[in-house]
Amino acid sequence: MIQKKICMLGAFAVGKTSLVKRYVHSMFSDKYLSTVGVKIDKKVLNSGDSEVMLMLWDLYGEDSFQKVQMSYLKGTAGFLLVVDGTRIATLQTALGLRNTVLASVGKIPYIIVINKMDLRADWEIKQSHIDELVANGEVVLLASARTGDAVEEAFSSLTARMLRS
Repeated sequence: MIQKKICMLGAFAVGKTSLVKRYVHSMFSDKYLSTVGVKIDKKVLNSGDSEVMLMLWDLYGEDSFQKVQMSYLKGTAGFLLVVDGTRIATLQTALGLRNTVLASVGKIPYIIVINKMDLRADWEIKQSHIDELVANGEVVLLASARTGDAVEEAFSSLTARMLRS
């Protein structure tokens, strides 16, 4: 069995923990609990001919007071950059994290997940922002931890990218 470490990165309250809970346990809760440090979950999946154990490292959210510790990224094979579609500032935080991570651990696969599709009417992130990201070569998925839309796809797509690299 292949083991791969995935880090969940983004600003505080973007839905990193909710995405992991939806993916691993098929659950969603409206109760917001801030992650302190790191929470690790595991999930086994089949990707092509390979059985893969994903080690999902749900890191605390980054904000102006707290920066993600780069030591948590040691050994990571890929990461999901999670953005809250209702808060455009979380996109800038995610892009800054992307640059920091790539400079720290080298070029590894990642996907930008814009979460909270169920609140699309309230989004500050516009289609033009998404189009610009895609034009710049980014892989972007629109997801909802609440409804489960594109959650499985985000993890399976990243896993396939990690196995190819």
